[in-house]
Amino acid sequence: MTPENLTIILVRPQGPINIGSICRVMMNFGFNRLRLVAPTKEYKALDAKKMALSAFPVLENAGVYDDLPAALADIQVAFGTTRRFGKYRKDFYTPAGAAEKLDAVYHENRCALVLGPEDTGLETADLELCQHFITIPTHEDYPSMNLSHSLSVLLYEIAIKSNIVKRLHDPSAKNLAPGNELEAMFGHMRETLLRIDYLDPQNPDHLLRTFRKIFGNAGLSSRDVRIIRGLMSRIDWTENQRRKHTHVYNG
Repeated sequence: MTPENLTIILVRPQGPINIGSICRVMMNFGFNRLRLVAPTKEYKALDAKKMALSAFPVLENAGVYDDLPAALADIQVAFGTTRRFGKYRKDFYTPAGAAEKLDAVYHENRCALVLGPEDTGLETADLELCQHFITIPTHEDYPSMNLSHSLSVLLYEIAIKSNIVKRLHDPSAKNLAPGNELEAMFGHMRETLLRIDYLDPQNPDHLLRTFRKIFGNAGLSSRDVRIIRGLMSRIDWTENQRRKHTHVYNG
């Protein structure tokens, strides 16, 4: 899916502030094709411009249509958004599922996301013109979302799936150190910490179990293990030097 292949269609939008917010959201995620079906007469009002900021050209270039069939005339695949469920409203995509479908199946087709009026959403007659439905799972105590917030969720998923925006990768899983390396490290720690009187010689494993838990939760790599053993080796060297000087001084 590319920005050129996806059009955002607002059906009977009522507030210029929401329309301006929609433009801003579209530009946030790299989209600029907007169509308005029977919008409020004030859709280009100052409030819309204030909300859109640098994205106001999206609104200036938006197509305006009398009805949804006209706005969908050249669209090959339309995804209608709705929170209402019923006999004729089944098989909903989540935003992530719709994004995957757009990217994997319809990436070369002219597609549209169709959003309804702020107060009622899309009517059944509007949804009948769409091939697929999308719903955003929200909490039952307050399921209705602001128009621009809904579009943010949808475009985020589409942009991520399609690499339209710069993708930031979550940290990759570490290549964890094998058990023999960990046990050698803990053995080294035990010996070193005993020598500097950090562990109780009568029960050294009591505190060492805490270190096992700390490092176990951290998920150490082989490099991490080498660094920790390097620290233990430095402590060993420092302790050896201290003992030499103490022996010379006492002698």
